[in-house]
Amino acid sequence: MSLPLHRLPQSWSPAGNALAGRVVLVTGAYGGLGSAVVRAAARAGATVVMTGKRKRQLEKLYDAMISEGLPEPVIHPLDMEAATPSDYEALAEGLQRDLGRLDGIVHAAASFAGLMPMSMHKPDAWLRALHVNVSAPFALTQACLPLLTAAPDSAAIFVLDNPDLVMRAHWGAYGVSKAALERFVAILHDEHDTGAFRVHALLPAPMRTTLRRTAYFGEDTMQQPLPDATADAAVYLLSDEAAAMRGGVLDLRVA
Repeated sequence: MSLPLHRLPQSWSPAGNALAGRVVLVTGAYGGLGSAVVRAAARAGATVVMTGKRKRQLEKLYDAMISEGLPEPVIHPLDMEAATPSDYEALAEGLQRDLGRLDGIVHAAASFAGLMPMSMHKPDAWLRALHVNVSAPFALTQACLPLLTAAPDSAAIFVLDNPDLVMRAHWGAYGVSKAALERFVAILHDEHDTGAFRVHALLPAPMRTTLRRTAYFGEDTMQQPLPDATADAAVYLLSDEAAAMRGGVLDLRVA
């Protein structure tokens, strides 16, 4: 990994007002990590815009958050696999019209078809992974850049995966896409290394998600922690406290 690595300050803990007044967009919002980030950002005071391709799943998350007493989120269905540039532009225009700002994006959506050798990798699954994991985050971030750069402090967060693992055999398009995403983070940071808009990468420790259960089918995934600590780390990166970490990776793996 070529990006600088950072650790979460030991003294830091999420505060109820860390993201007060901010608008945060979360992709893959009803997934394991995405739903945890949505809740953590809402608890920190943000207005959270939840995107995902299944409207019913977004509505279930909305209802759960209301029943938990969390601030009301905003639902915006968006299929990262099928969306066009005009769909991303429409989302950005809707944020400007309805909320007047955007202070952060957490790219939690991911496509992973399972472990397999290249000889068995279906071309459509390959293209889907590269699109959802790399091209769609680019297109969405690009569409939202005018809003992000207009905010007094903003951040885009891209979720990586353990390079010591995904660079190995059988990780296929997912492994390639995460390497490409890291390079995208580096280039985007170089273009925005000063100013109010920051670029961050987040490298989670093992956590209890559907993606991990698919990849490590021999493991008892229930023994892994929920994604809550990773979600709290995303809140840290969204806050102005993470300014010194811009352009780097917040590494949550055990040292």
